[in-house]
Amino acid sequence: MKAPERMQQGAFKACSMSLLILLITAYATTAGAGAREQAKRIHDRIAGVPPSASVLDVMEGHIADGNALEAAKLAMDDPAFYDATLKNFAAPWTNEDMSPFVPLNDYTATVIGLVRDGADFREVLFGDVLYIGDSGLGLTSYSPSNNTHYEELEESGAPLKDALQRVNQSAFNGLPPSATAGVITSRAAARAFFSAGTNRAMFRFTLINHMCRDLEQVADVSLPPDRIRQDVSRSPGGDSRVFLNNCVGCHTGMDPMTQAFAYYDFDFDPDSDPDGTLGRLVYNTVNDIDPDTKSRVQGKYHINSTTFEQGYVTPDDQWDNYWRQGTNRRLGWDPNLPGSGNGAKSLGQEWANSEAFAECQVEKVFSNVCLRPPSDSDDHNQIAAMVTSFRTKGFDLKQVFAESAVYCAGE
Repeated sequence: MKAPERMQQGAFKACSMSLLILLITAYATTAGAGAREQAKRIHDRIAGVPPSASVLDVMEGHIADGNALEAAKLAMDDPAFYDATLKNFAAPWTNEDMSPFVPLNDYTATVIGLVRDGADFREVLFGDVLYIGDSGLGLTSYSPSNNTHYEELEESGAPLKDALQRVNQSAFNGLPPSATAGVITSRAAARAFFSAGTNRAMFRFTLINHMCRDLEQVADVSLPPDRIRQDVSRSPGGDSRVFLNNCVGCHTGMDPMTQAFAYYDFDFDPDSDPDGTLGRLVYNTVNDIDPDTKSRVQGKYHINSTTFEQGYVTPDDQWDNYWRQGTNRRLGWDPNLPGSGNGAKSLGQEWANSEAFAECQVEKVFSNVCLRPPSDSDDHNQIAAMVTSFRTKGFDLKQVFAESAVYCAGE
């Protein structure tokens, strides 16, 4: 071996050894982090900003006294937890691109408010609930036809911790209380997922955002296809096997549940307002019966009806959860619920009372706070413990943030 090559190898080994020593030292330092270091890490993870010296002192004292959860709850008093952490946590749920870079809106504000108040987070999918800016801030009033109210609230710099006020959604968006379904019937969700299409987008993205599953993960070809609509070809590309082995797996469960949204649409002018900036959520009442179909069902449920004329024709908003049978029983449906109903509110209750909903919220918070997904047996045991805590402590998501931060404080 030539001398320069030996020198290069020697330098490489020395560099690798130095890097190994640094990694071992770093691991030892974080694994054995003291109370003050843990306090700072908890605050950084929860609020995204460093604590003041006085707050750090109090948090350190709580940890030293064996009460790390109190330290985490103190970190959640920082306005940045609401203005940044929670906003960025929820914003991707409000658009199909799953981008956090969107303005504050009624969906995000409602998630933030529910967490702030320690409310039963299941309400996010069925409550007659909306969070708006406090009337004393002088903002443009909430409108079901634009997002001006929330954009002004964000631009004002008012801390969301103090600025948000809980109200009944039905009093502001014109829906009957029985037709409200938390963020499902928020303007932001309607614009993103009820706009055009066939309302299946609302089903899919609610499944992704609140059950942590996409359609491929819940596909089940063993269920009856009797509720699949007319717009789905039974022989895509002229091959019925594609339908039987692929399409049917998603549609057998999705279409019977998406029927819950049959009376909803997002109304906007695609010519003058292609982005739906001035559109609004609409809901067909008994006074909005179509003279041609003799039903309240939105016309989008009947598009492409000649694709397979023998397919299911949606007559109303009665949904059924076929996933209570087959492989998707593992989602843990509540045996105290009937598994069927009318409208978005009762479907939201079906989802929100499942084991999958609780597990999803905990996993999302864990990944957000710990900056990584759960990866080993200790992590998964912690997730299971936090799911139990979440369910037994009133579905308070703030508690999950605190428990996650404490668990990851030594990393």
